[in-house]
This record gives sequence, structure tokens and C-alpha cells, in this order.
Amino acid sequence: MSRSRTPVSCGIVSAARSSGAPEPPSDLVSEGGSNTSTSEYGNALRTPSGQRLPCAVVITRLSRLFLRTLRDDPADAEVPSHKLLVRAGYVRRVAPGVYSWLPLGLRVLRKVEDVVRSEMNAIGAQEISLPALLPREPYETTNRWTEYGDTLFRLQDRKGADYLLGPTHEELFALTVKGEYNSYKDLPVILYQIQTKYRDEGRPRAGILRGREFIMKDSYSFDLDEDGLKASYNAHREAYQRIFDRLGVKYVIVAATAGAMGGSASEEFLADSPVGEDTYVICRESGYAANVEAVVTPAPEPRPVDGLPAAVVHDTPDTPTIATLVDWANAAGVLDRPVTAADTLKNVMVKLRYPDGKTEILGIGVPGDREVDDKRLGAAVEPAEVDLLTEADFAANPFLVKGYIGPKALQDNGIRYLVDPRVGTGTAWITGADAPGKHVVGLVAGRDFTPDGTIEAAEVRDGDPSPDGRGVLVAARGIEIGHIFQLGYKYTDAFEVDVLGENGKPVRLIMGSYGIGVSRMVAVVAEQQHDEKGLRWPSEIAPYDVHVVIANKDDAARAGAEQVVAGLDAQGLDVLFDDRTASPGVKFKDAELLGMPWVLVIGRGWAEGKVELRDRFSGESVEIPAETAVEAVVAKIRG
Repeated sequence: MSRSRTPVSCGIVSAARSSGAPEPPSDLVSEGGSNTSTSEYGNALRTPSGQRLPCAVVITRLSRLFLRTLRDDPADAEVPSHKLLVRAGYVRRVAPGVYSWLPLGLRVLRKVEDVVRSEMNAIGAQEISLPALLPREPYETTNRWTEYGDTLFRLQDRKGADYLLGPTHEELFALTVKGEYNSYKDLPVILYQIQTKYRDEGRPRAGILRGREFIMKDSYSFDLDEDGLKASYNAHREAYQRIFDRLGVKYVIVAATAGAMGGSASEEFLADSPVGEDTYVICRESGYAANVEAVVTPAPEPRPVDGLPAAVVHDTPDTPTIATLVDWANAAGVLDRPVTAADTLKNVMVKLRYPDGKTEILGIGVPGDREVDDKRLGAAVEPAEVDLLTEADFAANPFLVKGYIGPKALQDNGIRYLVDPRVGTGTAWITGADAPGKHVVGLVAGRDFTPDGTIEAAEVRDGDPSPDGRGVLVAARGIEIGHIFQLGYKYTDAFEVDVLGENGKPVRLIMGSYGIGVSRMVAVVAEQQHDEKGLRWPSEIAPYDVHVVIANKDDAARAGAEQVVAGLDAQGLDVLFDDRTASPGVKFKDAELLGMPWVLVIGRGWAEGKVELRDRFSGESVEIPAETAVEAVVAKIRG
């Protein structure tokens, strides 16, 4: 269904006002403001008291629209949405990860905002607007001034005071509620904003999918107890589903990690896309789904260690890799069965850099048939950042023998050693013996070495058992479009956000945090809704309801097109009118590229009393009588 404006009875004025055209009365305000590059003073005028008055309707004409389409893909574009949004003149690059929104793109963006705003308002959320330029002190209080690392845009004012450009606003929302509310009677409350955010992405890519400046809806719930938080969380979860359903996005809800945001329960909404940067897994049998960072590996039951063969050190020359070690083990016949990489224990060394500047060398033990997943490792050690060891690090720690590192030397030398959950008590391994050309066979966890803990760092693969025990996992890719957190008390504790409870005693508020990438949604819809010809916008957020094309230079057809366009506008439809003198071929290509859901072609058939209506999604076209074209188009659009 098209969400069109209410039909009004208005006169038609030209896109370019003549010198004699009336100026808008100074005491009138426009309903919705100027919404095209050719608007004179909006579509419906109101007095300051809100009274609606007759108005002048302006048709958006392509001959006057601030628009240039491109025939070739931009050189830096990697994904379809980036190519098409630039080619169609919706956005333009200003700097890496920074884009301008041109008239068509801004219309789509505003319509996405409207969908988000309406569903947030429907759950009782109240919109506010906080500054993007923020002081350092609140972020120091929560340690995020340092935890965010290089992703923060930091700056100083002329007096040398530190500021940042806000990447997210938990601190400011907590302080705002603290400053305004002091009684349990004020709660619960949900506040939100739709605002520009800033993150200094190390590798901005894919146009507006991953930028340094982007528009986000972030909302925050404040409740008196955990039951209230759960209710607010579920209200957001349902609102998000309605939002993405209205936008026509195919998505999945997955379990996620909270990361630098903090908190407990956390879910991501991922739009299904082969160009997505997020890998998630799903169990088709049970419906379990999770971001790979949040997958919990089922650990084996502890096994008894009594009676297991003693560990034996072997000479294993020229076996610094898992493949060469497996070849040696099979040639030597060290087990009573064929040896695979899964029988070996690979010990990976990394260096962690903490926000306070401290560093730590960490050993990670994973089965030899698995690689360490950088994203899972990063999520597991956050807020620390991960570096590889340098030659200087190995030289300073000679017990680290490349290719032959084992658990014993790590623990003997005070190196923290974490293992994959599969390395459970009673499991036996072939691993390094901490000496060149030597490995140990039959090293038993819980008997010969005791890890300092477990870590979810190994890759997740197709066919791995689902954590819920009801099937196997399959990997897929997606784009993060929403994230919801049960934050708990992290920020209200930091700022002592209390109100007086019913019994007169202080109650510490509990928070939730909920984000949607509003500008990213424009690119996500473009990724999922396009074909080889161009964009295909769903009616909910299309810049215009219908694109009218004059397909020849016949004066009668042009006059007829003006009448039809006026009729469509009078019915409350948003109309893009291609009145240019360009060839029909150019106009049709532009119509396909721009992607309005319906294209009405007025050409040679006008003389025979016919026009053509094209469905951009299905590609089907039908001829309809010219005299009833307005009614037919309205019926199609409004269903």
C-alpha cells in the first residue's frame, strides 16, 4: 500500500515560477516543507495555528530536478547498492565513508525515518535530540573514551577541552534521565533519537553501507526492575520486526555479543545478503541462529584420566606445520588408527593491547583442523585489540619455539593459556613439546596440563552441531540493520541514576539500548531490491509513487500527460514527471535505473486513447484507456 498524502483540491503551477507567480504568504507554513528541488512553498499550506488552506501543487519535473544519472559504475564501487545509488544520482561521495544525499536519496531516507519513527511512537517511545558534539568526561566515566580506541573522532575546542563526535549515546541518555526524573512514578520511559553518528572506520567500504558518518535511530529504555527491562526489550523486538516487514527486507534475528556496549541479552537483526560483512549460522532443523561471535561451542563431557597412556615426547624433525605433523604421526604409527588434524592441538600466540596501554601475550589452543576466527577472537577479548607477535617478541621469549609450542612452556613462564571448549578434561592431543623438532603424543588435558580457561576463538563451520543440540549449523552472510541490548546497570551505575521507590528508598534504574541503521537501510533495500536494469523501490519508501514518462514529442500527448499528471497529483499521489526532450530510450533507461514502483508511459498510443502502465517489480506492462488512466493508476497503487 502506498502511504500517500491526503488528496487536496489545488491548482497546478509550473515547476519554474514565472515572474508574476504569487509569493507564499509570510504567515503561512508548509506541511512537510519543500519536498522536491522544484517546490515553491510545499504541497499544503497551514496557518501557524494549524488551519489548512488552499494551496498550489507543484509537479516534480525531471527537466528541473537536481539530478544527473551516470551510465558507468563508479570506480570505487564494490557492491550493487553503491553502484546503483551513485549512478542513479541518489548520493555522491565527498570523502572516504562520507556521502551527500541528493534530492531523490533524501526522499528515500526521510521515508525510512518516517517508518522507524511511527513504529517507535507506537510503543510509547518519545523522540528527543541530543548533540553529536560531546564532552569527554561522561565517556571517561564509563571508560569508553579509551575502549573505543581509534574508532572515535576526537577533537579539542579553542580552550583545549576534549570532545568527541558521538558514535552512540548511552552516557548522555543516562545523564538526561538522571537530570529530569526522581520518582518511581516517572517510570518506565523510552527515549529515542534519529541522528547522525560518527565512527572512524579503518576501512570504510560499500558506499553508505559502512561509512564514517551515518544516520542511526538509537533508543533507550529505563525501568525499575528486570521484568520492566524485559518488557521494553520485547516491545522493541516486535517494533523492529514491524519496521523491517514494512520496508520489505528479508532478515533473520540472531543471538549476538554486546561488545563495547556492555550488557547481557543481545540480538542482531541481519539482512540476508551475499555482500554482508557479518557471518551468521543457522540451524534449519531448530531455527537457532547466531552471529558467529556469539556461537557457544558444545563442550564434551569430562572424561576420566586414570588409565590413559602416559604422554611421550618424540623426535619430529621438519614438522612445524599441522600438515607435516600429521604426515609424521601416520608414518610413525603413534596411534592405533589414522591420525587427522583434529587429533592435534595447535597453539596460537597473540599479543593483546588494552585501552590503558598495557599489553599481554596470550596462548590459544585450538584443534589442529580449525583456524582461529579473527572476529570471534576479537569479540572474546574485547576491549583489548589483537596483534600478532613480532620477531622481537619471540626473541624476548625464547621458550616460544615456532612450530613446536606446547602448553607446558607457556604455563611455566606465566603466559595465560586459553583453549577451545573441545579441549576438555580427559581429551588427549598431539602437540608441541617446546623444543625444536619435538612433539608430544598423548598429552591429556586435566592431567598433563590445566588451561587457565576456555575461549570461543575457533572458526565455526558448516556441519558443526547446533548449540541447542537439535541439528547442525549452516553458515550465511548478512548486513547488520538492527541491534538490541539488555544493558542492565552498566551506565546507571556509572552515573548513579536513581529514583525514589514506592517505599521511599532509592532504586537504581535498569537500561536497554536499541539501534537501527537508518541510512544503512537505504542501501540494504537497494541490495535486496534491484535487477540488472537498476533500483526497484518498495512503495513504502519509493521517492515517488509513479514515474510518468512522455515517450514522444507529439503536442497532444504532451498536453495529455500534463492532464494525467495533474489528476494523479490531485488524488494525492507523489508524481515524478519526465517532461524532458530526451529520446524515449534515454527516458526508459532512466526510469528503470531510478526504480519507482510504477511507470506510466504516455506516447504514440495517446492518439488511440491508450497509455501503458509498467510494474517495475514484475516487469509486466498493461495498456489502459487514457480517459481512465488516473483512476487505473490509483487503483493499482492503492490496491
